Amino acid sequence: MALRLIQVGLGGWGHDWATHVIPTVPVIDRVAVVDADPATLAKAQESLGLRDDQCFSQLGAALDAVDADAVLVTATVAAHIPLAVQAIESGKHVLVEKPFAATVAEARTVVELAEQRGRTLMVSQNYRHFPAARTAARLVAEQLLGPVAAVRVDFRKWANDAPVGANRHYRLVHPLLYDMAIHHFDLMRLVLGQEPVRVYTQVTDPPWSNFTDEASAFLTITFDRGAVVSYRGSWVSPGTPTTWSGDWHLECERGEIYWTGRTGGAAVTDGETLRVRRQPALASTGAGRADQAHTEDAVSLAELPFVGRAGVLAEFARAVAEGDEPETSGRRNLGSLALAEAAARSAVSGQVEPVESA
Repeated sequence: MALRLIQVGLGGWGHDWATHVIPTVPVIDRVAVVDADPATLAKAQESLGLRDDQCFSQLGAALDAVDADAVLVTATVAAHIPLAVQAIESGKHVLVEKPFAATVAEARTVVELAEQRGRTLMVSQNYRHFPAARTAARLVAEQLLGPVAAVRVDFRKWANDAPVGANRHYRLVHPLLYDMAIHHFDLMRLVLGQEPVRVYTQVTDPPWSNFTDEASAFLTITFDRGAVVSYRGSWVSPGTPTTWSGDWHLECERGEIYWTGRTGGAAVTDGETLRVRRQPALASTGAGRADQAHTEDAVSLAELPFVGRAGVLAEFARAVAEGDEPETSGRRNLGSLALAEAAARSAVSGQVEPVESA
């Protein structure tokens, strides 16, 4: 049976959800859309071919008028919590865009409400739903090359061309840590199968940055079973751009796993890659490993029925139908949000900060 969905928030990213994601998941039936801006709502109605009785300026009106099972929140970050609360209190399941909330404390209130009401609450962490990330997580879990010790993650993009004051992105609160790096924080938890315990952030914004808060930073993140991640992220790098998932090097006991993914738009996987570089065994002659050739192999990537946000939406529908807790439920996502929050504290304090346990 189809999941009847109300979507709230039809701005740039929300409209992309409406046109490129929702139609690709057959079990979803979009029964209404909501946006407080009349022009945005009118544009969405025309482009999506919706009737007047499917379009609303307020979520409350849609909830009263339409028979729905769930609400998808793709509005601005400040609206995530109040909209999620309103939907849950109306008995609806909720899928909300990342970042879930501004603080872990705020997020916990909604998590607890959803659990009290028996509703599914899920956060859209779409970078998990790409082949290379899934394959890397499997190889680490299987310990193909033994345990992981050190990890290097690089993310580089240039998003600095617009004049100061001309781009909303420049004015976001922690545009690197909360808007972008939270994807990578969530992937660290997925791929390593570990939880972060402390983080040190050094903001490295160059003079040419047009951003108000940090656009570039180096982080050192320690995880609970010993892995240490060195993360370098930048919205203002003139260097060769990475993919959206970043470039990952995982140093293991018997070699290195390198992977990169999410090469383009919502569901573009062309160019994703994962390679395994095996450390040679110690020779019986006593020759050191440095004297021997390493072997490097490409690895076949996981085949996924739905990719990116479509994977998120399909998982949400499955979890609702089966009464199961989704992989990125509100509660399970607290660890990713807690890492972003601790990283932001460290950027201000200049100290190593503990990561709140989820």
